[in-house]
Amino acid sequence: MTLDINKIRKDFPILEEQVHGKPLVYFDNAATTQKPRQVIDEMVKYYYKYNSNIHRGVHYLSNKSTDGNENARKIVQEFINAKHLHEVIFTRGTTEAVNLVANSFAERFIQEGDEVIVSEMEHHSNIVPWQMVCDRKKAILKVLPFDDNGELMLEKLEGLITAKTKILAVNHISNSLGTINPIREIIKIAHAKNVRVLIDAAQSVQHKKIDVQDLDPDFLVFSGHKIYGPTGIGVLYGKEDLLNEMPPWQGGGEMIKEVHFEGTTFNELPFKFEAGTPNYIAAIGLGEAIKYVEALGLENINAYEQELLAYATEKLSSIEGLRIFGTAKQKTSVISFLVEGIHFYDMGMLLDQMGIAVRTGTHCTETVMQHFNIDGTVRASFAFYNTKEEIDALYKGILKVCKMFVH
Repeated sequence: MTLDINKIRKDFPILEEQVHGKPLVYFDNAATTQKPRQVIDEMVKYYYKYNSNIHRGVHYLSNKSTDGNENARKIVQEFINAKHLHEVIFTRGTTEAVNLVANSFAERFIQEGDEVIVSEMEHHSNIVPWQMVCDRKKAILKVLPFDDNGELMLEKLEGLITAKTKILAVNHISNSLGTINPIREIIKIAHAKNVRVLIDAAQSVQHKKIDVQDLDPDFLVFSGHKIYGPTGIGVLYGKEDLLNEMPPWQGGGEMIKEVHFEGTTFNELPFKFEAGTPNYIAAIGLGEAIKYVEALGLENINAYEQELLAYATEKLSSIEGLRIFGTAKQKTSVISFLVEGIHFYDMGMLLDQMGIAVRTGTHCTETVMQHFNIDGTVRASFAFYNTKEEIDALYKGILKVCKMFVH
């Protein structure tokens, strides 16, 4: 199936907007994706017709909202092929999901002197929670490095793992380099040494099909707003046996079975980890976003986005003085670059005046910037609603900025 891009673009109202009098070219998809009408309409429908707090109500509205929330959980389960529905925990996003695992897993399994491994290319949300846990538990944080192409040095992984290593946390795809990491191999190496694995899939679920039973991670996390859904909703997948052993991270309503001043008993999965009123309307929106993506087909999405990546890489590489950071053989639709003599903020602000939205700075990956000894980059990230004509506009825009800086 070939994607009908013109038809798809009509589903995204924001793409018809103008910025500074110019048609919007939105190349900031790695930060957040735009939302199709189908997602927005479904959320509005629930707010207008069915809004009510879920799970504990006996009336019609509560039952409708509860059904919507739990149907969304079922959609997520089938999307990632989790074995059990209760292995799907709703969170506020990837960041909260990592923090939940870091705190709850550490409370149960990490002792003084134990080790945690992260990669050098992690987003801050998959570094800082582990640093905080290691500080609290007096554990040791180790780092798996990457080379100058932006590929993990997998040959170093076995040497990093010791009998004290408890968990390895790594992203599936780098948000700043676009590198697709060999997570199947990483998981096998770790599991062979009885090390648990958390996969940050925030940058991959919208591009590639993920089957958690096939890949076998212990935990996998992602955000709704990266996969054409709303903000404020995310997913933690965890293996049933581990989730049952881990204590709750937050206390409150929903996560309890019985509360007495003498003590509290906790609810069963998944509710043990879902304290308080959940963002059920956002969960419903996430379910609708996944249905939208699945209707298009992730294989079709990936094939088209790879076309865009190849086209953009060729165009931008031809610009004198432009350097691309992240040249891995396996890569998704992200290009981070600098042009010699032009600060990334200047490039980003001038492109914005032409209606072109790109991200500038460190992209919450300061360790990546430190690796290359730079302060930041310009990042253009593409989605299935983008076009080669928009890439042409980016190419011409960069050339125009370059001319402004010629002395």
